[in-house]
Order: sequence, then structure tokens, then C-alpha cells
Amino acid sequence: MTPGFIHPSLLLIGGALLLPFVQGPLRKPYLFLVPLLALSAVVLNTTLSGNHGLVQFMDWQLVFGRVDKLSSVFALIMSLMAVIGTLYGLQVDRAGEHMAAWFYAAGSLGTIYCGDYLSLFFFWEMMAFASVFLIWFRRGPQSLQVGYRYLLVHTIGGILLLAGIMLRYQTEGNISFNLMDVGHPQLYTWLIMIGFGLNAAMVPMHSWLPEAYSEASFNGAVFLCAFTTKTAVYTLARACAGMEILVVLGVIMALYGVIYAVMENDIRKLLAWSIVSQVGYMIAGIGIGTDMAINGAVAHAVAHILYKSLLFMGTGTVLYMTGKTKFTELGGLYARMPATFFFTMIGCLSISAAPFFAAYASKSMIITAGFEHHLNWASWLLMFGATGTFMYNGLKLPYFLFFGKNNCSAETMERAGDPPWNMMIAMTLGATLCMLVGTAPGFLYALLPHPVEYNPHTLYHFMETLQLLGFAALAFFLLKRFVEPVDRICLDIDWVYRKAACGFMWLVKKPLQGMDTAWGEAYRVVGLGSLMSLSRFWSWFDWHAIDGVVDGIARSVRGLGSKVRLLQSGQIQVSLYYAFSLAAILLITFLSFQLL
Repeated sequence: MTPGFIHPSLLLIGGALLLPFVQGPLRKPYLFLVPLLALSAVVLNTTLSGNHGLVQFMDWQLVFGRVDKLSSVFALIMSLMAVIGTLYGLQVDRAGEHMAAWFYAAGSLGTIYCGDYLSLFFFWEMMAFASVFLIWFRRGPQSLQVGYRYLLVHTIGGILLLAGIMLRYQTEGNISFNLMDVGHPQLYTWLIMIGFGLNAAMVPMHSWLPEAYSEASFNGAVFLCAFTTKTAVYTLARACAGMEILVVLGVIMALYGVIYAVMENDIRKLLAWSIVSQVGYMIAGIGIGTDMAINGAVAHAVAHILYKSLLFMGTGTVLYMTGKTKFTELGGLYARMPATFFFTMIGCLSISAAPFFAAYASKSMIITAGFEHHLNWASWLLMFGATGTFMYNGLKLPYFLFFGKNNCSAETMERAGDPPWNMMIAMTLGATLCMLVGTAPGFLYALLPHPVEYNPHTLYHFMETLQLLGFAALAFFLLKRFVEPVDRICLDIDWVYRKAACGFMWLVKKPLQGMDTAWGEAYRVVGLGSLMSLSRFWSWFDWHAIDGVVDGIARSVRGLGSKVRLLQSGQIQVSLYYAFSLAAILLITFLSFQLL
């Protein structure tokens, strides 16, 4: 690395490789120390600027350390989440799960700091392959197949991204990771955008997220909610800012996630659907592309990581203590888990953009940028989506989980309780940061990539927010019986994919296999029978014609040889005597005639 630049990914990877050798009482201090060192490295890197960590590889110069305001703010929040997530999971005894989480965080930080597509692709795939273990380590009945599907989907996304990178290199002759010409998109522009968008869970490429995040381990979900989608938001902000289609896709995500979160029965799947919705705001901001919109998208990404990790820590605590994740198996937990309820409620208010909580300082920036850019339809729909967010996350989640009807079994209630100290400290840190961002966002705004002045604490914004929250609260209590959790399967676009896969398997097993079988039978009867008949003819011809001629000649030569043998007595001296005698007689006769 360049002097002065310390790559936090190297610290996390090195720490992960050494972790199995750290045993006993040193394990927990070591677990906390390694991500803390990575965070310290990121803080030191913020004092730098420009490209660092330059490596010459074949004909390309790889940039492992591009430091600017955009990369610094994402690196700070990601490394901070590595600290909070590891602290929350200190109870986990499996070294492999911590190693997977650190490799996952290292892949995210590597992607954020890279300045070329080659190193980006390397860290991008590291994220995919490391994160799947956070699903498998839960070891639930569905964990294995959900993890394989997660890996398959992200492998497809990686292939699309790689195809776009190769086409871009063929066209432009460089691998630099910078803003593309989104005003005149080429095929590679769309492929790269889709590759990034799949990790951002863009509709209709989103179905992997609710399934995977709800199946992850209680600790793994905290990492998953922070890194994959928000790293994708970073890459889209870096490469695709101002791409107009992203506004449409972002608005669709914001509303689509609300609809399914309202219907969801699993508490962690509800939070996963809300990720789809909240990332939609960021995608829309990136699509708008103005300085205000990009700042709003980045600020909302930071706020989202804080409150969403807090919510996953709260629901993860419920899973850790009770072993349950469905509303229809929970309820009435307030008295048994008061601290968990308190921290979860802060997360609920933060995601709902309640005054003085995290999203209050970020979500409105995106909506304001839409109005300033004359995209009124998008801003109004995003405001409507914000109302739905308060309904499902600010009201439904805490009401049916901690109050409402008690669906807990005696065993569940016996196990329920607030978590160990390390999980409490992690949630305290997350809750404190959520309130700090909402009440004093100046320090966050100072980290944003563009110098835009924005003040969320205006009377107009305050009254507007109260009206939206009041309308959502009224709608919830009037329609409460319609949003009451029911243990059912909610069909998604994923149903189309699954049916298409079943159709493909039917096509392979029935028509195509039938055609192959018919062709094989026809070949056996017609082709193979004709071939065997022809083979039998040629065998007869070879035996009776070719072999007959050859054998006949051989027999004739052998007969002639037998006749010649009759002239031989078997003694060579006698044969020579007769030959010389005959020659002498002939010579004498010839000379006698000459003398006469």
C-alpha cells in the first residue's frame, strides 16, 4: 500500500485468518480489537485524498485505495458496522461465522476503496461468497437451499457485471471505475447497472433478499442488512448517477416493499421487505442525480445502516432468546423484554422518519431534490411510501411483537428475556447514533460528497412529518384487522421465476427427453439395423470374395512349389554334379560342331 494509506480489508482478512488460533479468554478481546483496528484505519484514511495502493498488473494499473468524500463516508459507516456487528455477536462461539462476517466486511470496504473494475470484481465476488455462510451457519431446515439460491442469484449478477466490464474495456480501452456516460447508455452500461442493481435488490431482481435475510443467523442478519445493498448503492452512485431509469425503479421499490411488508408474518422478513423499500429511496435519489439528491441518497444510506442494523439486532434478540420469528408465535413480550422493546422502538421511529430520529435528516433530502428537479410525481409517491413505512415498521412491528395478542407458548415465554451485556451495548450504540443523526445531522452532512446546504429542522418539515405520521397512525388503527398477521405464503414475482423453472424442467423431462428417446429408438431400428445389415454383407464379401481370391492364389503357389520339390533329392552335391555334367556335355557338343 501507499505510505500513509492503510487498507482496512487487509486488517480484517488477516484477522480472520488468525482467528482460529486465538482461543480461550483472548478470543472475545481479539474479536473486538480487529474491527476496531479496521475502523481506526478508515478514520486515518479520511485525512488523505487521491489514489493510493497502486499495483501494476499486466497492462493495467489497479487502484486499491481511491480516497474521496464519497468513498470515505461509506467506508466509515461500513467499518463502524463491522465493530457493532461483531460486538453484538460476541456470544457466537463458531470462529467460522466471525471469519465469514469479516471477509464479507472486507469485500465491502475493498469495493468502496477500489478505483478500477478488475479489483472491484474481485471484492464484489468476495462479498457474495463470504456472505452466504452467514445464512448457512443458522443451520435451519431451509438454510442450505436458501443459501444455494442466494449464491446462484449473486453468481448470475456477477456474470452480468463481468460481461459489462469486458464490453466496456473493449469499447473504451480502460478499466477505470468512474461515472459512465449515462446520457448515452451502451450495452455495457445496462449490464453494469443491472449487475449492481441485483445486489441492490431492484424490483424485479429482489426476491433473494427477503428469503435470505430472514434465514440468516441472528448475528449474520445484522451484517447482511448493512453491507450488500448499501455497497451496491455506493457503486450505483459512483457509476450511474443521473441515469433516469433509476428514478422509476426506485419509486417502484419504495412502494413494492411497503405492500409486502404490511402483509408479512415473519418479523425479520418484514424488515427485509423494508430494506427493498428504503433502498428504493436511495436508488431514486441516484437517478435524480443532482448534488442534493446524491447527498440525500448517501445520507439515507448511512441512516439506513444505523436504524436497520438496530432493528435487526432487536429482532435478532427475539430470535436468540425465544427461537421464534413469526408474529403468530409471538406477542406480549414487552414485560419480558423491556430493553429490547425500547431499542427496537427507537429503530422503528428512525426508519419512519419521525422528528429527531435518523431518517428525518435524510429521507426528506431525496424528496426535496425530486421537487427541485421537477419530478413531482416521484416525490409525491415517495412521500406516500413514507406513510406506509410508519404503518408497517413504526406501528405493526412493535404493536404485534411486544403488545397485541399473546401467541407465545409457555416455553417461549419462559425463554424470553433481555439479551447478554454485549448485545445490549451494541444496541445502545446503534440507538444513540440513530438519535444523534436525527437531532444533530451537521456532522453527517459534513461528510457528504457535495457541498449542499440543507436544514431538516424547519417548522414546515416538522408539521408535514407530523401530518404524515398522524394519517398513517389513523389508517393503522382503523384498518388494524386487515393488517393483523396471518401465517400464510405471500406470492411474489419470485412465483413467476419458480414456475418458469418448473416449466423449463417439464420441457426438459417431457418433450425434449421424449424427442431424444424417439430419436434413439429410430436410430436403433433404422440406422443401427441398416448398419448391422451392411456390416454382415461386407463380412460375407470379405470372407468369400476377398479372402477366396487371396487364399486361392496362396493355394496355387503352394501347389507349384510342391511340383518343383519333385526335382530335388535333398542333396546339394548330387544336384551340382548333374548340373555341371550337363553343362560339360553341352559344351563338348558345341565345340565338336565348330571343329567339323
